[in-house]
This record gives sequence, C-alpha cells and structure tokens, in this order.
Amino acid sequence: MFVKAIILAGGLGTRLRPLTNDKPKPMLPIGEKPILEHLIAWTKKAGVKSIVLCVSYLKESIQDYFEDGKQFGVKIEYAISDIPLATAGQLKTAEKFIQDDFVCLYGDSIFNFNLRTMIKQHSRKKPFVTISLNEFKTNLPYGVIQTSKNGRVLNWNEKPEIKANVNMGCYVMNPKIFNLIPKNKQYGMDDVIKKAINKKKVVDSFITKNGFTDIGNKESYNQACEEYNKKQGKIRNE
Repeated sequence: MFVKAIILAGGLGTRLRPLTNDKPKPMLPIGEKPILEHLIAWTKKAGVKSIVLCVSYLKESIQDYFEDGKQFGVKIEYAISDIPLATAGQLKTAEKFIQDDFVCLYGDSIFNFNLRTMIKQHSRKKPFVTISLNEFKTNLPYGVIQTSKNGRVLNWNEKPEIKANVNMGCYVMNPKIFNLIPKNKQYGMDDVIKKAINKKKVVDSFITKNGFTDIGNKESYNQACEEYNKKQGKIRNE
C-alpha cells in the first residue's frame, strides 16, 4: 500500500512567542534538529517517503531548510496558504497531491508510537478515518464528592485518577475526507471528524499506551527538549 503523509506546519505558534517571532513552531529545535525534521524521520521509519508539508506562517524558513527532501531521504512537496486556516482547513490545501489513503499529522507534536502498525490496521479494516488515541491518565487535584438528588453526601473520593482516550493528532484518512472540508476557510479537524460521524462514515481508532508530546506552549516545549536529552543520554550510556 503506497501511502503519503501530510504534515500540517502552518500554525502561528502564538503561545510560544517570542520563540516563534522569527521562525514557525515546527522549526523550533529539539536537540540539534527542528521538530519537523524529527517528524519526517518518524514517518520515514514507518516506510512513508512521500510527504506534503502544508505551510503558511514564515513558510520560507521551512522550504529553504527541507527543499525537495532529497537530503533527508524523502520526497517533499509543499501546499501553501497565505492565511491561517486551522487544522482541517490547512489539510484542504493539500488535496491536489492526494489520490489514495494517506497519513495526516500535526507538525507540532512528537510521537512515540508505531505508525507502521497504525497504517497496517487501517489497511486491514478500511475505515473512512483512523484516529490515533493515547490512553491518558491524570489525577484531579480536588476531592470529588458524590451526592444524592436531595444533596446528601454519599461518598468522598480524594484526588481520584481519571482515564480517557485523547486525540494525539495523527490520522490515516480516505481521500474523500476532502469533500467534507470547505475551501479557503478556517475549519477544525474536530469539525470534519464530527461531520464524518454524522454522515455515518466509519471512524476507527488506534489506541496506544505510548505517549506523545503536544508542543503547544513553552512548558510543553521545554518538556519535549528535556525528554529528548534524557533519551539521548540513555542511548550514549548503553
């Protein structure tokens, strides 16, 4: 199965300013390489060597760095928008490059799961969309009080653990997904997935305990850098 990957790399990165004043968020370094280079290496490891980068904000810095992708062992094409279009709106700009099922991922996360396994599952089950989900656990910082309808306290659960499957921002999609996205309009990925579900399309999930780091602010960016440095330290010590 020949698969292309689309990486959404056009966000403004406003929560990371001033770091993103002169470079787009996907070009922020983790170790000695930009986030986007780590993502390209990750997709290549899964056997995906044809990549479309959806770019907008400070797009020249991305195009000048990656060019046609040859030096990174992949083929890179560019889908360009002049205005921010949100996730699905930006995906729409890559429609002309896609004929078959494809991978779509956000350009501001580091993923730690097996993409090749996700692609194989999608190929076997053939849903309209497969969404990568992480088994996320966290503890509420408060005591949770259960009450009856008349207000009587029945139970006190101190700082309980809650579990949820959260979206990691990596998908395998049927190309007909583009028919559900308006052109040149801000449109979120949640909007297009909800539309697909309402139209009775099969939206499947790939659930993994292996996590991801969403680089949405300075705190999560620093966390990603720290995790990478720790991992490199372990590799050197082995």
